Amino acid sequence: MTELVTDIGGPDVTASGPPTRARQVLRRLRSDRPAMAGLVVTVVLILAAVFAPLLVALEGQDTTTFHPQLLDSARGGVPHGALGGVSADHWLGVEPTTGRDLFARALYGARISFTVAFGTLVVQLLLGVTIGLAAGFGGRIADATLGRLIDLSISFPQLMFAIALLAIVPQSFPRPVLLMLVIGLFNWGGTARLTRGQVLSLKTRDYVAAARLSGASPARIARREILPGALPQVLTYAAIVLPGNMVSEAGLSFLGVGVHPPTSSWGQMLSTATTWFRADPMYVLVPGLSLLTAVLAFTLLADGIRAALDPKASLRGRR
Repeated sequence: MTELVTDIGGPDVTASGPPTRARQVLRRLRSDRPAMAGLVVTVVLILAAVFAPLLVALEGQDTTTFHPQLLDSARGGVPHGALGGVSADHWLGVEPTTGRDLFARALYGARISFTVAFGTLVVQLLLGVTIGLAAGFGGRIADATLGRLIDLSISFPQLMFAIALLAIVPQSFPRPVLLMLVIGLFNWGGTARLTRGQVLSLKTRDYVAAARLSGASPARIARREILPGALPQVLTYAAIVLPGNMVSEAGLSFLGVGVHPPTSSWGQMLSTATTWFRADPMYVLVPGLSLLTAVLAFTLLADGIRAALDPKASLRGRR
């Protein structure tokens, strides 16, 4: 009968069954143009950050060399020429007062922003998923205790304590690593709350009950049955949180408690550029537009991933 249906042009159901969930998600994601645009921009920015040394060498500059001959001392150190000294040797111009190359510093600033954002995300996932899983699967006492801890983490005045902690740690400690730890330790509550909610929903499923009856240990059930079901929502939330980590790093560096010169960061560059926005707008536009583009691209991609994983929720949100 299958051969007859195939011969007359009907669908061969046995040859190709219904699309898997992964294929459905990828198909929805590919059809989302804003998400695809965000993906392309994200990949380009990450590649530019990874290959920053090669791109800077291609320009023939570095992040630390001063070029005082390119500055107008009569105007307080403003770069000569239009657009902040843009030229064949300095593709995005140079910094006021120092003459350091803006293209090189922006690329290495991208390295810091992406490294801190992804490193912070790892800390958030490790803490949030572990505590959320323990709260949702550990019984009434564990849920009550860890639930209050999660609530405390979310309601904590994070910015004030992050600034205080970053200010008192010795400068010899690697600042990017310190930023990852501080931002991650103060921002894992949302991931934990989401994980806990997913676990409370999943542990009542039939396949979890079947695993219990088969004699599986609670740790094995949590690891093999509960966690895989919660991961899609957790990873979607992680994609949404990632741009916020970039903004947090830039904000702390802007306030002077992030990375310090000669290490470059978009937030640090913006902090210095605030006094030069009238005399040299390029000094503000380069790090500002870089940060805006990166955050917007990650946000579009995260929204596309969320819609692809749960199209019904996306439609409800648009209504």
